[in-house]
Amino acid sequence: MRTNYHVLDLHFQGVPHTIAAYLIPHARGAVLVECGPGSTFPRLVKALAEHGYRPEDITDVLVTHIHLDHGGATGHLARYAATVHVHPRGAPHLVNPERLLQSARRVFGDLMDRLWGEFIPVPESQVHVVQDEEELVIEGLRFLALETRGHAEHHYVYVWEGVCFSGDIGGVRLPGYRHVRLPMPPPEFHLERWRQSIQRVREVRPQVIAPTHFGPFEDVEWHLDAVATLLDEVEAWLERKMPHDPTTETLAHELTEWMHQRAQADGLDASAIHAYEVANPTWMSAAGLQRYWRKYRTGARATG
Repeated sequence: MRTNYHVLDLHFQGVPHTIAAYLIPHARGAVLVECGPGSTFPRLVKALAEHGYRPEDITDVLVTHIHLDHGGATGHLARYAATVHVHPRGAPHLVNPERLLQSARRVFGDLMDRLWGEFIPVPESQVHVVQDEEELVIEGLRFLALETRGHAEHHYVYVWEGVCFSGDIGGVRLPGYRHVRLPMPPPEFHLERWRQSIQRVREVRPQVIAPTHFGPFEDVEWHLDAVATLLDEVEAWLERKMPHDPTTETLAHELTEWMHQRAQADGLDASAIHAYEVANPTWMSAAGLQRYWRKYRTGARATG
């Protein structure tokens, strides 16, 4: 595993190993891949200082996608002159976040501010719109951006010297466990597109996979196989449950039970299960699964 990058633990909601940012030094400062939400920005500043950096040393931020747990602090770093690199579909929402925040507030309600903190718009002049298969060259560092849909339509992975920063498309996996979960929130979760994205990651043959929740891991083949297998299991589970047309609440309850059983079978204790829930709330996945089924699978099989 490469040692010239650092994993910054943002201790989301006070729980370790739930959200990571990846710090990659260069001659003029450093690059961050992911930056977490606004609520953990003070922790990000502290983590940077532990490695001898300040926010003004961050020249560039690469966000895999604009969900608040991944890119919510971009505006904070832009105030220190960082350039933010983002998918074309995500860029307008960083510049003018009103719709993004309205959508998030409908989901999170009164928890919004506590979970995500302040979202500061990013000046358009500091946003670089990244194209699929574009190579970003930053002070000699070379990152390959690959569009990887399935979790969100505006999702990239970034590949750098054998390390794949996989955002959410690589699933959720906490250190010390061979246990993977899938974050499947509405409105853009899509099983078939996720499978295509996993194949795309396989084709670049990474030596390390670094999910935002929470890497890195060197057993890349096992990890990607586990994600692919879980996609199959989720599909089979949906095909058993959805013909009964459960409410979102019923589906969330049954999904939580199923995920809990999987976690126990993989040897997770109560504290580990809680950490997985903090990183990836099951109730959000229930809503995403229900929307996917009703949009793509009711009356016809999805075509991708």
